[in-house]
Amino acid sequence: MTTANLLDFDLEGLAAFCEKLGEKRFRATQLFRWIHQRGASDFTQMTDLAKSLREKLATTARVEALPVLTQHESKDGTIKWLFDVGDGNAVEAVFIPEDDRGTLCVSSQAGCAVGCRFCSTGHQGFSRNLSTGEIVAQLWFAEHFLRKHLKRDERVISNVVMMGMGEPLQNYTALVPALRTMLDDNAYGLSRRRVTVSTSGVVPMIDRLGTDCAVAMAVSLHAPNDALRDDLVPLNRKYPIAELLEACKRYLEHAPRDFITFEYCMLDGVNDQPEHARQLVELVRKHDVSCKFNLIPFNPFPASGLLRSPQPRVLAFARTLSEAGLVTTVRKTRGDDIDAACGQLAGDVKDRTRAAERMAQRRATERPVVLHPMRKNPTVSQEH
Repeated sequence: MTTANLLDFDLEGLAAFCEKLGEKRFRATQLFRWIHQRGASDFTQMTDLAKSLREKLATTARVEALPVLTQHESKDGTIKWLFDVGDGNAVEAVFIPEDDRGTLCVSSQAGCAVGCRFCSTGHQGFSRNLSTGEIVAQLWFAEHFLRKHLKRDERVISNVVMMGMGEPLQNYTALVPALRTMLDDNAYGLSRRRVTVSTSGVVPMIDRLGTDCAVAMAVSLHAPNDALRDDLVPLNRKYPIAELLEACKRYLEHAPRDFITFEYCMLDGVNDQPEHARQLVELVRKHDVSCKFNLIPFNPFPASGLLRSPQPRVLAFARTLSEAGLVTTVRKTRGDDIDAACGQLAGDVKDRTRAAERMAQRRATERPVVLHPMRKNPTVSQEH
């Protein structure tokens, strides 16, 4: 008999499941707390549930975690897990400890179909979407492992970023119930401000998320004009920058934060010139988007053909944005000694997209991108 993995359900879904078993809603709330707050997977441990319900659950349900294939701990305390999701596929999640928070970076797909040039996940190709249960299982395992590992009774993970393997908004049906579980006070109780969805720019789904489950949003921008972004982020050919920024403005009407974070991976000689910084200032002003910029040091890998921007150039780029009134940070690289830094998560997937072959062909035939400045001598007086 097929049993249901209860990690697949948000509270509403679990209540519907319990109703089918002839149980009242409050039983679902009790069960939800046992699973997510206490990390229980054995129904016999759930002592305040009626014995009759525990017997029903034993034959109809399970709480199934993802098998851990490997665990690596960085010298800076970052921990990376490789989870087996079946059929030869594996995905990675990363815990990043800081003084004032504990952040878990979660994967949403086995691989990624977007194919950004600077991302090793994209070069790995795409196999399939993860289920809600497979997304939640990364948080479920990490939270309860870390409590034991760090000998803490209170919650360890305070922030979740959907910045692992995959494009979350291309797995929307599974993503939203997972987000609702993360936010639910009967589960992890995370603030909407502390759960972030990162997207390369799936415009229709940005609009849907604003209505269905608005959390903080980060957009992988990486270029100030369409010509360059078409090359770095192929999805831009479908949803160009102007459409993306207008979607960001609409999202801010619902978002828990009053800004969008623009992620910008600094690539040596590609998108890191003073002209690019000036174009970004003009772009943000033109579309009047409340935002902050997060400049990300590139983590090189051989297949990309790209190099990391020198630190002085990154700082000069940041200074141009800051002097124009744009809040700008330079991300500190964490976990790069265990390949857990931004853009390094590759897992192990059975590629159905022939990504490596296609990207090699692109590299063999590519021509230098011609820069298209938006205007000369932009003004930099307006603040955001």
